[in-house]
Amino acid sequence: MSDPWLTIIGITEDGPDSLPGASLRALAAAEVVFGGPRHLALAGVGVRGRAWPVPFDLAPLLALRGRRVAALVSGDPFWCGAGGSIAAALAPHEWCALPAPGVLSLAAARLGWRLEDTVTLGLHAAPFTRLRPHLARGCRIIATLRDGDAPAALADWLVGAGAGAARLTVLERLGGPSERVRTTRADGFALTCAAPVAVAIDGADLPRGFGLPAVPGRADGLFTHDGQITRSPIRALTLAALAPRAGEMLWDIGGGSGSVAVEWALAGGRAMTVEPRADRIAIIRANLDAFGLGGRVTVIEGSAPEALPPGTPDAVFVGGGASQALLQALWARLPPGARLVANAVTLETESLLTRWHADHGGRLLRIDIAEAAPLGRMRGWTPARPIVQWSVTCASPE
Repeated sequence: MSDPWLTIIGITEDGPDSLPGASLRALAAAEVVFGGPRHLALAGVGVRGRAWPVPFDLAPLLALRGRRVAALVSGDPFWCGAGGSIAAALAPHEWCALPAPGVLSLAAARLGWRLEDTVTLGLHAAPFTRLRPHLARGCRIIATLRDGDAPAALADWLVGAGAGAARLTVLERLGGPSERVRTTRADGFALTCAAPVAVAIDGADLPRGFGLPAVPGRADGLFTHDGQITRSPIRALTLAALAPRAGEMLWDIGGGSGSVAVEWALAGGRAMTVEPRADRIAIIRANLDAFGLGGRVTVIEGSAPEALPPGTPDAVFVGGGASQALLQALWARLPPGARLVANAVTLETESLLTRWHADHGGRLLRIDIAEAAPLGRMRGWTPARPIVQWSVTCASPE
């Protein structure tokens, strides 16, 4: 990397005292130093300092391209820091980074936790519901928080989520002379805290069976719905056919409650769900909020195929309303290797899927499920409507 004009410098609460020689030299050589007011004060850069605009904007920094500039960020610039945003706006030869121990490393060092076995989250600008997929008996989570009031708010949220027995370690101003580390239970939280702050959540005392199951087919009762939901056993088979992989994109056509999109996102993917009814759009959004998945699933109000999103997906699920026009539109858009799964309840849709299976191959599955239910003073089997499922992977054109 040949003489970059910008140096991104990680700094801790100990200020220059903890900076290595390379960081001190870059800081001393900088004509202009960008940073938050707290970082500029810690570094003592005086008139060379320029505070980041609020809201955050890189334009003032980019306007100095070619001059000797430093940018101060908390600890590790590339974990919930400004480093990623800065690097994305520059060519690789324009910048270099000199990280310091980040809040995660400092927190793990105080707790004695292995970071590779710990869930790490940035909740300083995200809802607490992002914790929901990770909260379970025995969990270990370290999360950064917004301000000094946030630990108490987090404790209240945990109590409301049934995790009042979780042990919270509040880690304030790590790495500096005002560092403070205290532990309490969520349901007994009575601490006054100061920023910058992180909280470690230890789920060792949570009850057995607490938390979301780790596989698709989660209980229907976990979702808000009006009866329009892909039921748990069918959802498990549907997700198995869709075969989600981390980072892949799903189009969920006819979202209903959004349960399939939720399960896909919980498996590490992203989704766009298309739903024509405004009342069900509200239900989908409620489920996304409840599972902390608002940033992973996009909701589109409209009818397919007219409302199909741009681009190409890795997988498509048609949960209702399959038609010849929709399947033709999807087939024309799907790239090689994309998976299509369609479920049919009506005879008409079943006939449609049977024809497409004959023409394009794949797998045609009939799913008959019955559940035991009271029958007078005894029990009997109550069958659900049978489902016909067609799943196919698009092949390369000949």
